[in-house]
Amino acid sequence: MEQQVRVDKWLWAVRVFKTRSIATDACKKGRVLIDNLPVKPSRVLKEGDIVKVKKQPVTYSFKVLKLAEKRMGAKLVPGFMEDITPASELEVLEIQKNMGWFQRDRGTGRPTKKDRRDLDTFFENE
Repeated sequence: MEQQVRVDKWLWAVRVFKTRSIATDACKKGRVLIDNLPVKPSRVLKEGDIVKVKKQPVTYSFKVLKLAEKRMGAKLVPGFMEDITPASELEVLEIQKNMGWFQRDRGTGRPTKKDRRDLDTFFENE
């Protein structure tokens, strides 16, 4: 008999999500796609399926190589899934990482009038 694994359980087992409940919520909110259609957490996976996971700002794509029900160590994950996320999606992450200077530290409050004017002049010059 062929092994049947729910999509939320597999995503948790191959360490895409930290907990199974987070994986279930992602499915319920339409952030997990198979064949470009949102799936329910109970959807049964098959080997060879392409699973897309939307984690802002990137949509990751994974090919199912093997099915797994139990969570595994990070070193074992490549045997169960192949990351086929396009390079263009990963570039978005790089761009966002490089824009870290624009982020304000937590707890510094709202920008002052001077900060606001400095930001406005900076963006006008581009």
